[in-house]
Amino acid sequence: QLQLVESGGGLVQSGGSLRLSCVVSGSTKDPYAIGWFRQAPGNRREGVACISSSGSPSNYAEFTEGRFTISRDNAKNTVYLQMNNLKPEDTAKYYCAAETSYLGTYYSSGFFANEYDYWGQGTQVTVFS
Repeated sequence: QLQLVESGGGLVQSGGSLRLSCVVSGSTKDPYAIGWFRQAPGNRREGVACISSSGSPSNYAEFTEGRFTISRDNAKNTVYLQMNNLKPEDTAKYYCAAETSYLGTYYSSGFFANEYDYWGQGTQVTVFS
């Protein structure tokens, strides 16, 4: 089993930056992919970025437009989401999730929420103009 805890969210002005962290604990010896998802009120959960256990490959949703970077430090069991040039439409609760069924990689695009086995509680990101 894995436990995931997100942090780093907050209130930021449009154009600003935030770095989200996802700390993973539990059975971390086995490889796992991590996906970041977000959900705004009234919207469905959508994939943002994902990364395999080795750090490559990774994948990004089109709306990130080169503004977001996912990375991981396996020595710290932590995955990061660096978000630059934030826009008001990026406002949402951001979740990280772990996938353990595909030997450390993710299935297809990595943006199918149902493929992920463990989820964190989320961290709120609010971008104001």
